[in-house]
Amino acid sequence: IVDAMDGQIVVDSQVGKGSTFHVIVDLKKAPDQKEVYELPHWNMLIADDDKLLCETTQFTLAQMGIRADYVTDEAQILPTLKNGSYDIVLLDWILAKGNGIEVARQIRREIADPIPILLISAYDWSEFEQEALDSGISGFIQKPLFMSSLYAGLSGFAAPAGSQEPAESEAPVWVGKRLLVAEDNELNWEIAHDLLEEAGFMLEWAQDGVEAVSMFGHSPAGYYDAILMDIRMPRQDGYESARQIRAMDRPDADVPILAMTADAFSEDARKAKEAGMDAHIPKPIDIDVVLSALQANFKKNKE
Repeated sequence: IVDAMDGQIVVDSQVGKGSTFHVIVDLKKAPDQKEVYELPHWNMLIADDDKLLCETTQFTLAQMGIRADYVTDEAQILPTLKNGSYDIVLLDWILAKGNGIEVARQIRREIADPIPILLISAYDWSEFEQEALDSGISGFIQKPLFMSSLYAGLSGFAAPAGSQEPAESEAPVWVGKRLLVAEDNELNWEIAHDLLEEAGFMLEWAQDGVEAVSMFGHSPAGYYDAILMDIRMPRQDGYESARQIRAMDRPDADVPILAMTADAFSEDARKAKEAGMDAHIPKPIDIDVVLSALQANFKKNKE
């Protein structure tokens, strides 16, 4: 990875004392994200049996303008909610003596206020998603709880400017969505995976076009929410892979397919459209461009 970034690794080693490694790369200064991650001044309750996670999440939320309390004993969740005034609950799925879904049911039974409850988990929630929603869960946030993933999961509940109450709104459309990424370059896959997982996506990797078509064809209908398709791949390119997916006799054959290519010319965009692709994303990928394209296609499909 360092070589690919035109960087270098330097080692300073002394026998009996140890070694120091320096990784040196040239990077562009990131834009100031403070304003982007600003949320209403909510009071939030974090319920997780991991005290360190609670403390670090409390600190992260404070940087976004949120005051948070936490409980590590699930028996204290309901009493704390009844005795306090909270706008949102972050509830762990796996607790020491039970699970968050059952706790959510208790909250809905015993507390009249329809407070948003977001389930936090390090696991793929697709298997228990419907049960969680039926129990009163309002949304999901993937662990580890980075500032960006917290913002992505919480910002959908922000009220219009000037209001401090959580809005009656769904979480951003990409949180919890499943992407199939067709990419033959492992480094490109790792970069896409890290960027998109942090935004809330669940990702699966196809290493070429043939594998992408096979994975989609053998998946249950609606399993993938979108496909990111590299154009230049061994065995079968992205154009042919997209055509084969579009030709399948299944209800989700119209799944959004976004072409990814380093050759971002009008001719490539035309070929992608003719193959049935919905958008054309230049490489290296820009996370904001990808999210914007995905949002637009999710909205189009919903309409």
